[in-house]
Amino acid sequence: MVDDSPEGWPWGLPAAPGPAGDLARARLARSAARVFRGEDGALLLTHLRALTRDRHLGPEASDAALRHLEGQRALVAHLERLITEGHAGG
Repeated sequence: MVDDSPEGWPWGLPAAPGPAGDLARARLARSAARVFRGEDGALLLTHLRALTRDRHLGPEASDAALRHLEGQRALVAHLERLITEGHAGG
């Protein structure tokens, strides 16, 4: 049985809403922007996109493979959002 509750997520609960959660999100976004800044960060992000967003499975792909790839895509999209927020001063 799969635990779909937020407490069952391996990355824990989302940040609390309100000022404390906003500050934590802004700090996280700035950190992500710093980590992926520069040539090395751009190379790594390009690699992650190639492995996930730019990858397509054929009709023979299992449900599990599709779900796994979608989870990877969601993670890369989350990183991209954090990076964008961090560059914008989030």
